[in-house]
Amino acid sequence: MCEHDDLDEFAHRSGDVTRRQFGAMALGAGIAAVLPKLAKAAETHGRAVDIKTPDGVADAYFVHPAKGPNPGVLIWPDILGLRPAFEQMATRLAESGYSVLVINPFYRIRKAPTAPVKPDFNDPATRQALMSLAGTLTPDTNVTDARAFVSFLDEQRAVDKKRRLATTGYCMGGPFVLRTAAAFPDRIGAGATFHGGGLVTDKPDSPHLLIPKMKAHFLIAIAASDDKTDPQAKEVLRDSFAKAHLPAEIEVYAGAQHGWCPPDSPVYDPVPAQKAWSRMMALLAGSLA
Repeated sequence: MCEHDDLDEFAHRSGDVTRRQFGAMALGAGIAAVLPKLAKAAETHGRAVDIKTPDGVADAYFVHPAKGPNPGVLIWPDILGLRPAFEQMATRLAESGYSVLVINPFYRIRKAPTAPVKPDFNDPATRQALMSLAGTLTPDTNVTDARAFVSFLDEQRAVDKKRRLATTGYCMGGPFVLRTAAAFPDRIGAGATFHGGGLVTDKPDSPHLLIPKMKAHFLIAIAASDDKTDPQAKEVLRDSFAKAHLPAEIEVYAGAQHGWCPPDSPVYDPVPAQKAWSRMMALLAGSLA
């Protein structure tokens, strides 16, 4: 498959984001905004960790409150991978009372960082490199990795094993959330996706077809730009969760562009980002018994 076809396929799975939008998103990476301070932020401890999987050793970042144990959360990042912006996001979540693991999904190829500080999707070589990384991931590798990462969380003293886990994902990480929740229904109590790409496809392995296997409550936060290109996806998701009798808050965030949540995105939008954060907090508080 040529580089243009790779980009077109990923764009389709990410809500038909255009090359221009991808270029804009990537060009802003590394210029992280300062996330809003929490009123009662817990003291946290964070460290780089290595996690053994059947396919190698995954590098990741684990951060948790100084006092615990607390419910665990697994974060699947976007195509730009594990980087300071996601460590910042994980730390903010830990300051809210959760033990958080954010991982490098491309560990089979190389350790983080897996993208340049300011990647330019308009550069063919850079675009091909990032799309090639994304192409190494499959539903099978997703479940293999989820098993290792869930096990890691359950082995940590900072994680409360008596309470269920949550998993969240951004852009390409959205489908990973659904697959994780379906693979470990008795362990995953909450799932949240933010501008998730490819949640609903016409393929037999579409992530939304896994919803009947889940027991988690969900938040699906959809960028207005993604909804414009695929307006039926939200209805398919609503219908699928309703048939499975699973609570799911599915909302299109007016004015939000694909990629609006990570603070190093050039389309980072603090108002809808804070709204998405607040809705995630409500989901976790009510679902991780």
